[in-house]
Amino acid sequence: MSLFNDALKEIKIKNLSIFIIIVYLVLFVLSNYAGIGSIKWIYLIIICYFIFKLKNSLKWIKNDIIGIFDKIQLKYVLLIVFLNIFFSYGMLYFSNALINNFPFLDFLISFSIPSMSISGYVPIIGGLVSTIVISPISEELIFRGVFLNRLKPFVPTVFAVLISSLLFASLHSFGSIISAFVFAVCMAILYIKTENIFVPIIAHFLNNLFAEIIRIADFNQLLFSNNLVIAVMSILAVVSAVILLISIIGELNKIK
Repeated sequence: MSLFNDALKEIKIKNLSIFIIIVYLVLFVLSNYAGIGSIKWIYLIIICYFIFKLKNSLKWIKNDIIGIFDKIQLKYVLLIVFLNIFFSYGMLYFSNALINNFPFLDFLISFSIPSMSISGYVPIIGGLVSTIVISPISEELIFRGVFLNRLKPFVPTVFAVLISSLLFASLHSFGSIISAFVFAVCMAILYIKTENIFVPIIAHFLNNLFAEIIRIADFNQLLFSNNLVIAVMSILAVVSAVILLISIIGELNKIK
């Protein structure tokens, strides 16, 4: 039993949502009309909110961090991460093909909720820190730590997983919505199996880290310009999709 996790479960969706909306609106006004501040810092503020709400249970974090791989093996986490990365590239290829064949759908690419990370505000390093560290912590605390936990008493756990995952996916762009949803379901399953929020945080961290390494290493844009590379990645994406689908259905069937 994790006392930190028990405290996390007590945070209410209503209180968190009101806080996020207020902070978002204040930062939006300051950034766009007052010329000060930036809406891109909201995730850092949200993490501060969690630290404040969980301040009495922070001493138990050490036990959860030490026990990250007590109930689940690192190789299983890495497998989930790599399968999701390949699947996400497959979905990007699919969305690009869809836009190329149906140009009127281009508005889906340009439409998105303003970023809730610090990427783009602090050049390069800030963007990497935001993507690799800040986003995994804040998003797992929000969507798995609060939304998933607080939905479970009111709806079947499987529906809680799907609803919280849809909410997570809704923050992503057109080409990433489906892969983000699948990734969120995997993170929810990891959390349910371990009752340790740091497991999905670590998995999310590794996912974003490897994705950024691939993006930086692909300075010649071979992943989107070389037909052979695209073909290989597409095959890996299909294989990953099949494995993920079978695994997710199997795990969801075990959840009560």
